[in-house]
Amino acid sequence: MKKISETILFFGSGPVAADSLLWLANNFNIEAVITKPKKEHHIGDVPVLDITNKLKIKTHQAIDKLSLEEIFETNHFESKLAILIDYGIIISQKIIDYFPLGIINSHFSILPEWRGADPITFAILSGQQETGVSLMKLTTKMDEGPLLNWQTIPLDNTETTPILTEKLINLSNKLIIKTIPNYLNNKIIPQDQKITKKNISYSRKITKNDGKLNFNLPAEQLERQIRAYINWPKSKTIINNIPVAITKVKIINQSGEPGIFFRFNNQLAVYCYEKALLIEELIPDNKKRMTSTAFMAGHKI
Repeated sequence: MKKISETILFFGSGPVAADSLLWLANNFNIEAVITKPKKEHHIGDVPVLDITNKLKIKTHQAIDKLSLEEIFETNHFESKLAILIDYGIIISQKIIDYFPLGIINSHFSILPEWRGADPITFAILSGQQETGVSLMKLTTKMDEGPLLNWQTIPLDNTETTPILTEKLINLSNKLIIKTIPNYLNNKIIPQDQKITKKNISYSRKITKNDGKLNFNLPAEQLERQIRAYINWPKSKTIINNIPVAITKVKIINQSGEPGIFFRFNNQLAVYCYEKALLIEELIPDNKKRMTSTAFMAGHKI
């Protein structure tokens, strides 16, 4: 496929933005990328900067709303349209108005469901049967802009956050290439989000404290948390004074006092408020992932 002739500007910072940018660069002429700078004392790569350096794309770095506006005051951009994915800085109306066709945000939920910071994690936490991607024209109100297009995918309630993220990145890429050329050619008119009393929901930023397992909750809810938090903040507890992160479980129909660990078919299990969790894999503090059978053997539980 030939690259789309019109140039675009790209806003993005995180790993999802980096994966998306790599694909966009093969299909669009990217005039410039605006991202966050590498944090002080940051160890390791900065994904978006790595890609812009590799592809030799002109890059500007903004640490906050004020420094972002300074970029537009001191530079001239030709692009009529910008695409924003996984950026993390508030965009002012002044910058939105800079682009005659606006800024298009690829948001990883079916809006107005899971507006906010972490829609992928909350799709898993809520146990819903489907999610998807929405292409939204950015406004200053959080995820309330009109939609250009959207598409759903089914969930089978086994997805972890990394697996679902990868699926949604691929869906986003396909939706962008399907939609943006038509929008540039005035073949799409953005439509207001369909709002009802029941379909608006908000995700929030996950914190480190969210990873503490509370066995006074039902096993079904905890199983979703373990899949959702598998990368960060991880689902943590203490077994025989040993800090562990539990990474893979199965719900079993056993009842007992919540928080009590027990053996079940030569594996470790724990009672919850409703039913129990059979622990298939875990990561002891400062060690590699292992089965709960190996953990019990090594620690004589």
